Amino acid sequence: MQAEILWVDDEIESLKSQILFLKNKGYEVNPFTNGYDALEHLKTNQADVVLLDESMPGMTGLETLARIKELYPSLPVVMVTKNEAENIMEEAIGSQITDYLIKPVNPNQVLLSLKKIMDGRRLVSEKTTIEYQKDFRNLFMALNNNPDVEEWKELYKKLVYWEVEMGKSDSPEMREVFNTQKAEANTEFFKFVSRNYTDWIQERKSDTPVMSHNVFAKKIAPHIKKGKPTFMVLIDNLRYDQWKSIEPAISQFFRVQEEEMFYSILPTSTQYSRNAIFSGLLPVDIERSYPIEWKNDDEQGGKNLYEKQFLADNLKHLKLGHIKWDYLKITNNDDGKSMEDNFHNYLKNDLTVIVYNFVDMLSHARTEMEVLKELAGDEVSYRSLTVSWFEHSPLFRALKKIADKDIQLIVTTDHGTMRVRTPSKCVGDKSTTTNLRYKHGRNIQYEEKDVFAVTNPHEAGLPQPNVNSKYIFAKEDVFLCYPNNYNYYVNYYKNTFQHGGVSLEEVIVPIVRLSSK
Repeated sequence: MQAEILWVDDEIESLKSQILFLKNKGYEVNPFTNGYDALEHLKTNQADVVLLDESMPGMTGLETLARIKELYPSLPVVMVTKNEAENIMEEAIGSQITDYLIKPVNPNQVLLSLKKIMDGRRLVSEKTTIEYQKDFRNLFMALNNNPDVEEWKELYKKLVYWEVEMGKSDSPEMREVFNTQKAEANTEFFKFVSRNYTDWIQERKSDTPVMSHNVFAKKIAPHIKKGKPTFMVLIDNLRYDQWKSIEPAISQFFRVQEEEMFYSILPTSTQYSRNAIFSGLLPVDIERSYPIEWKNDDEQGGKNLYEKQFLADNLKHLKLGHIKWDYLKITNNDDGKSMEDNFHNYLKNDLTVIVYNFVDMLSHARTEMEVLKELAGDEVSYRSLTVSWFEHSPLFRALKKIADKDIQLIVTTDHGTMRVRTPSKCVGDKSTTTNLRYKHGRNIQYEEKDVFAVTNPHEAGLPQPNVNSKYIFAKEDVFLCYPNNYNYYVNYYKNTFQHGGVSLEEVIVPIVRLSSK
């Protein structure tokens, strides 16, 4: 089927050779000398692209553009102009043109623009497939070359890059190949963490990664300066691929100075990892230092109520007790709007810490609400939903308000999430915790192949609620289910996003330092 092109130009006679060139390339071109006739034609005829001259007598190109966008908002329009004035360009771009060309136009320029619009997705898909095929072997070799702490970060970055690119591809076969390779990566990463985790916690290895309990001291505190406002935004549950999805929006207003990653402690859950970030302590040490404030999973009471107190003590320990700072936790839209309304006041601080819980709420709501299961059925749609939230959030609006100030912005998280697909039976007594990706208790029975088991919690920096308590952490995309009503719970939780276990998505998380442009 031929593509229908409308070319609107008051000097259309001089473009006959261009039109003939496009017809020889398989395009059907309908020429018009003014906007009125083009709009009349569109009332009864479809078009795929409009080539529109900016400077025409009577109804100008910009006026015609406004009418087209009003009546046919999704119709691509390419503005053709000999006027390079900045205000004209800005008005055209602001009116959502798809592309623009400067006169005199070369036939190949026009063809390239049309191909980009008409065949862009197919061309991107083909190029993505070819490039991934080239890199497949490199990734395979890297996975089988016993990667170290830093190499795993780079591997995960590459996998996320290809995962995002594959979202643009129309090749289900290549997506399947990629998903298999990513699953293999998670298998090897699980083995890597299982072998090394307690050595990292005990700092018995020279290549111990930066982890939750020391990320503030190593990656944030050195950049806090008195008199220079620093905003640390911790978005709960933000995976690296979600960060890469919202980065383009943030990068409109802030320049990335340093993009790094750190390893979340286990369990990869808010109670453990976020308290560790703010206190600068491992959970076992938080329990010793704050026996009243720390609550184990099986105890009543909020598990993250004392982050501000932990942070205050940590700042003193890091010799930053003299700075002016504040801490905000945003758990609902009213909190967000209040923060947005008062955001300029925080410019008086040297450090403002904002904990934003939306992504965490999204993952939990997705488990419980059928409509969200439909909206976020896989990683692609989950990322899309995150972007949609962020771009319309009080947080983004607040950040835009201060983008012209000389500030420093640090975006990070406490842990990621994993889409769970493989159930594994697990049995425990009434003291066993109910989490799907990790459990601790005294008498846990489980499939050994599906978990990383820690029989001495203190070795892993974890509290030991009872003498015989042990922890188990689910591997890859496994979720732990009790035998009672097994099939019901398997169907209920399968393909939901959970956290607490061992996967690239949950453990390796972003910390990004940005500055005002």
